Amino acid sequence: MNSPGWLNKLERRFGRYAVPGLMNIMITGMVVVFIMDAIVCPASGKIPLSYFINFSRSAIADGQVWRIISFVFSPITSRPLFMIFTFYFYWLIGQVMENHWGTFRFNVYYFCGVIGTIIGGFITGYTTNYYLTMSLFIAFAMIAPNMELMLFFFIPVKIKYLAMLDAALLLVSFFMSDVSGKVAIVVSLINLIIFFGGDFISTARMRIHHLKHKISRRK
Repeated sequence: MNSPGWLNKLERRFGRYAVPGLMNIMITGMVVVFIMDAIVCPASGKIPLSYFINFSRSAIADGQVWRIISFVFSPITSRPLFMIFTFYFYWLIGQVMENHWGTFRFNVYYFCGVIGTIIGGFITGYTTNYYLTMSLFIAFAMIAPNMELMLFFFIPVKIKYLAMLDAALLLVSFFMSDVSGKVAIVVSLINLIIFFGGDFISTARMRIHHLKHKISRRK
């Protein structure tokens, strides 16, 4: 990713305000909510904590304004078996991206995704951190495409292939959604567009040029 000028200017001006270890904070919050939902709330007979933090446009309109941001702490998974693996994986993603880009740029990427997700939530009435975590995974695959992940704990698979699968599922979701759903998906992935849109366009142009060259040689 080539750093755009506006990002360089922002970093020079606001870089000192960046939050180091941002993903550590997010994962810690998710772990707390997971424990509350899976253990504490059921044991005490109370409603799961996630019920009170999930994004809901109607609930926000009724005064529960914390839901505008609290949804980011909703656990990525509700399955105890995959909890440790999933949280560790997204912690690793955060570490790699922050080390690669620097603290400020990783903060900008993450918070652009949060803002986009919030906008998408107000468009459709409800949203989750699903597209936010997906944007993190796809960005991670752009940075470390050949890194291997042990699928089901014993099958080695390169990150780029899993990202391709996620991108395909995203496209299916996009085409199956109504207009408001399509808009919500696009704005939820605004961080991916801002940071990698130029790279995607350059790659597409290069492949089109290569294809045209091959066709012209065959004539």
